[in-house]
Amino acid sequence: MPQHGPQPVVRHLPTQEARDLLALTRDLAQREIAPAAGAEEDAGTFPRETFALIGEAGLLGLPYAEEYGGGGQPYEVYLQVLEELAAARLTIGLGVSVHTLASHALAHFGTKEQRAEHLPAMLGGGMLGAYCLSEPASGSDAANLRTRAVRDGDTWTIDGTKAWITHGGHADFYTVLARSGGEGARGISAYLVPGDAPGLSAAAPERKMGMKGSPTAQLHFDGVTVPDARRIGDEGQGFTIALAALDAGRLGIAACAIGVAQAALDAGVAYVRERRQFGRPLADFQGLRFMIADMATRIEAGRALYLAAARTRDAGEDFSRQAAMAKLFCTDAAMQVTTDAVQLLGGYGYTADFPVERYMREAKVLQIVEGTNQIQRMVIARHVAGPESRG
Repeated sequence: MPQHGPQPVVRHLPTQEARDLLALTRDLAQREIAPAAGAEEDAGTFPRETFALIGEAGLLGLPYAEEYGGGGQPYEVYLQVLEELAAARLTIGLGVSVHTLASHALAHFGTKEQRAEHLPAMLGGGMLGAYCLSEPASGSDAANLRTRAVRDGDTWTIDGTKAWITHGGHADFYTVLARSGGEGARGISAYLVPGDAPGLSAAAPERKMGMKGSPTAQLHFDGVTVPDARRIGDEGQGFTIALAALDAGRLGIAACAIGVAQAALDAGVAYVRERRQFGRPLADFQGLRFMIADMATRIEAGRALYLAAARTRDAGEDFSRQAAMAKLFCTDAAMQVTTDAVQLLGGYGYTADFPVERYMREAKVLQIVEGTNQIQRMVIARHVAGPESRG
C-alpha cells in the first residue's frame, strides 16, 4: 500500500539524547513557529519572543561547551536542528545560525576569563547576537574593510559602518571585525561590542524580496568605545578568526537551505496529490513525478554533503573545502527545488495563498550570504587546483 502525506526525514543520530533533541525541535517548530510563519513574514514581524522560547529550550548554544551554558552537541546534531527550524521559518533557522556565528569568536578564541564572563549569557537564551564583517565597500573582499579601531591605553575607539547585518539594531551583542593596524588581512582585530554601546546606531532595515521578518541593516559606529578586555584574540588575528567562523557558518547556511527545500518539496507533493486534472491526481503524471524525484534527490544529496562536512569538523579535521562545497551545493539545490515547487503548483504557486512562492524568494538569499556561491567556487578551486597564479 502506498504511504500518504510527506515522508518523515530519516535521520541517523549518534545518541538517544540527540534523537530526543530533534523530536523536541520538530515539535516546537510545528507547534510554535510554522503556523504563523507566513503571516508574520508578510507583516515583517521580528520574532524576538520566539528566539527567547528557543533559548529557553536550550537551542541557542548547541555546539558550544556545557560548562559555559552551551548544549555540548556535535555539529552533526546542531545542523539537523537548524534544518528543522529553517523548514518551519527561515527567519528563525538563519537567526540561530547567525547567533551561533556571532558567538564563535569568543567561544574559540577568547580567554578562559572572557568565556566565563560572557558566554553563559550569550548561550543561555537571554541574549541574541549579530556578526559584523561586511561593509558597504567590502563584502566578499573582507580583508579590505575600513571600519577602524584605535587604541588609547586600555580602551579601543571604533569608527565606521558595517553593512548587511542580520539582527542589526536588535542584537544584544555584536562580534565586530575592525582595522586596528596596517592594510590587508594582518591589520584586523575582533571585538565584542554591547548592543547598547553609546555611539552605536542602526540605519533603517533594508527592503528585501524575502525574509522580511529578519531585519538586515547597516550599523554605524561613531566613537564607540570598548575596553581591551573585550578584544577577542591577539591584535591582528581578526581575519583568521573571521575565516574560521565563516567556515562553520557556511555549514549553517547549507542546513538552512535544505530545510527550506524540504518544506517546498513537502508542500509541492501535498498539492499534486490533492489536485485533480483530467480525472486523476496530478501526482499520477509522469512529468511531475520525474520532477519530484529530482527534487528529492537534490535534497538527499545536499543533506548528505553537509552532514559529511559536519562529521569532518567534529573529528577535528580541516573542513574548509567541504564547507564551501556544502554551502554551494545546498543553496543551489534549494533555489532549484523551490523554483520547481512553484512550477508544480502552476498558477497557484505564483500566488501568496501557498507558501512555495515565499520559499523561492527566501532561497535566493542563501546563494548570497556567508560568501556568494561564486566565492565558494573560488575557495573550492583553490583547494583542488591550488592558488591562482599571480605572474
